[in-house]
Amino acid sequence: MRVVRYAERWERACWRHGRWLLDADADQPLENLDLCGSPEVVAAQQRWVKVERRARQAGVEAAGVFGLARAVVCRWWEHSLQWEQERIWPHRLKQVVGNDVGGDVDRWRAVGRDAVVFPEVVAVAGALLDPAVEELVWADSGGGRPRPLPRDGQFDRRLGELMGRPWLGPLIATDGGPLIAWKAAVIRRRRHTGVDPYDAGPWRVRADQQPPTMAALLREQTREKSAGGSGTNWRSTVPPEQRMLITNLIDTAQEELLQLRGAHRGRTADAARLLLQRLSHSIDLLDQALQETALAAVNAGVALHDVEQWVGLDTDTHPTDEVDE
Repeated sequence: MRVVRYAERWERACWRHGRWLLDADADQPLENLDLCGSPEVVAAQQRWVKVERRARQAGVEAAGVFGLARAVVCRWWEHSLQWEQERIWPHRLKQVVGNDVGGDVDRWRAVGRDAVVFPEVVAVAGALLDPAVEELVWADSGGGRPRPLPRDGQFDRRLGELMGRPWLGPLIATDGGPLIAWKAAVIRRRRHTGVDPYDAGPWRVRADQQPPTMAALLREQTREKSAGGSGTNWRSTVPPEQRMLITNLIDTAQEELLQLRGAHRGRTADAARLLLQRLSHSIDLLDQALQETALAAVNAGVALHDVEQWVGLDTDTHPTDEVDE
């Protein structure tokens, strides 16, 4: 009789057999991956015990910390194909799949993702629980003198160093998603003395920011293959780096606006200045997202006339037109 054990993702590494237990609900033949060439994955599971203990001491649910860290790192994993300086993950992927990546890179990236990124997930979880790291976010936000988060702040540089990738800092700073949401939640709690009933806390990950499961990734690949690469969907027609830029601009603008909740407290002049600065910055981000999306649509073959109408432009009158009197 075969028995399937559903283990939490922080329990998937078996140090005794040097294996990583895969999801049982994915339609693929493998049950585990070989970790003999990647001892850092097993070591990360041992480090997680300390991170879990630290979470309990801080009064935080360890599963929530792990879930947030995993969402952050899986997002990086999606973008890492465009990172020319990334060397660790490609090498580790080859190790866990037995140097048999071959031509089906997408499939192996889906199957091996959780094992490959596990050490970084544990490292991010530990960093986000560190009060000193949280203090860097507060300093980047301006502390008592609020300002928009910088493009390459102290927090981002520190996190890149902890990942063993000093070059990652600027990429983290411009990345939206769950990490910017965590920053915003930390800043809101430090800045507001009252209890906000709408604030779900820093450890919540929105449903649309949850990383897809291995089964979902494999199903998506099957659908794309069956479609024959016809180029009729967003994923197949817009370059991944442009999709990432648009998503990050929208996410960052959303978090900037969320930080405005309660920002009207204090002297009228100070509150007005903060509101106007944040609103202006959010509008700039959304304008950039609008321009990038319009450009992506045109490059994908959408008629310029349609794009102009969708974004509210007058196709008959242009700023350069001159009127003869």
